[in-house]
Amino acid sequence: MTHGRSGDDRVIAVRALARVEGEGALRVAVHDGMVSDVALTIFEPPRFFEALLRGRRFDEAPDITARICGICPVAYETSACNAMEDALGVAVSDDVRALRRLLYCGEWIQSHALHIYLLHAPDFLGCQDAVELARLDRSAVQRGLELKKTGNLVMETVGGRAVHPVNVKVGGFYRVPDAAAVGALAEPLRRARDAALATVSWVAGFEFPDVEADYRFVSLRDEGRYPIEDGRVVSSDGLDTTAGGFDELVVEEQVERSTALHARLGGRDPYLTGPLARYALNSGALPEIARQAALSAGLGPVVRNPFRSIVVRAVELVFACDEALRLVEAYEPPRPPSAAIEARAGRGSGASEAPRGLLFHTYELDDDGVIASARIVPPTSQNQLTIESDLRAVVQEGLDLPDEDLTWRCEQAVRNHDPCISCAAHFLDVTVDRT
Repeated sequence: MTHGRSGDDRVIAVRALARVEGEGALRVAVHDGMVSDVALTIFEPPRFFEALLRGRRFDEAPDITARICGICPVAYETSACNAMEDALGVAVSDDVRALRRLLYCGEWIQSHALHIYLLHAPDFLGCQDAVELARLDRSAVQRGLELKKTGNLVMETVGGRAVHPVNVKVGGFYRVPDAAAVGALAEPLRRARDAALATVSWVAGFEFPDVEADYRFVSLRDEGRYPIEDGRVVSSDGLDTTAGGFDELVVEEQVERSTALHARLGGRDPYLTGPLARYALNSGALPEIARQAALSAGLGPVVRNPFRSIVVRAVELVFACDEALRLVEAYEPPRPPSAAIEARAGRGSGASEAPRGLLFHTYELDDDGVIASARIVPPTSQNQLTIESDLRAVVQEGLDLPDEDLTWRCEQAVRNHDPCISCAAHFLDVTVDRT
């Protein structure tokens, strides 16, 4: 990190942002006491997964797209399966859907625990990283690691392994775990649920900047339950559509400074996906234990302070542990483990709620079920413009802060949204230029 000052000119540069996935930069220009420009520059190399998918069979998509992310591979597998099943006219059984939801809960548990304890909490406690946090509060970090371990155990039991699970297929699963293996998850999940409740109490005690933003929230809605693996796309201003309808509304644009595309609704409006959006649009669908945890943490039905997203994630952690336990206790092995599928031409879209937000896929298949085109839109590319807007407000409010404090606050504002830059490259080197 470097700082420079000449008269009224100030430059803050951080060569690499810590505690996010991927690499990028931020440049902030200030003129006459006003923020004139904020630009996130993502230089993570694009990996061309959409091009790699062309010419592959439909049933290869889940395994290929899982490699996009090592933290949320189930999100990619599930969205790919949803899209392919839409294209092929396949309906999966309720038991398959329940097992998918259990697998996805495992991913939410490990990902939310990772973000809260290892990536985000250090910001609020004045620590550079989780190692320093462990010296300050060893028991908290151990709690986070145990939560992540439990999430991994769920993924291993259902998906075959914790990183890039191998048991997911279009139509269901290659094989299903027996009742004893799933039942063995109950006790670890009970302990995890207690740890998640302790997590809510812990993060609720952090100090948060007093800021709010007027977000356009977008998330899935799955009637009667909190959305994870499927649902309709809804927004805070009345949108209610299918994944295919949403695909037609989202326009992506390339900007010169970034290898990642920027997404807008209708080609013009930025929006926010992720925990704040899910909670704002679905908090009434949380189970009682999660609703009480939110209430005890001082959360209302909508949270607009991005720095409090860590509290919302903790509430979702409670939900994911409780939901996984419910699914374990009600488990019936799907018979058969997957639906029968015949290759055919078609176009389909599918979405699911990755820990970081809405993830949707669209595929076109030829007569042999071979992928002719693919579109994958991850949460981070949908959130980039909103993150820039947050940063503009944070910098404007913090212009009187010393350079080091303002740089820290900018990095924290980015980590509020837990961006996965590796996924988005289809951040953070910080520069503040004051003139």
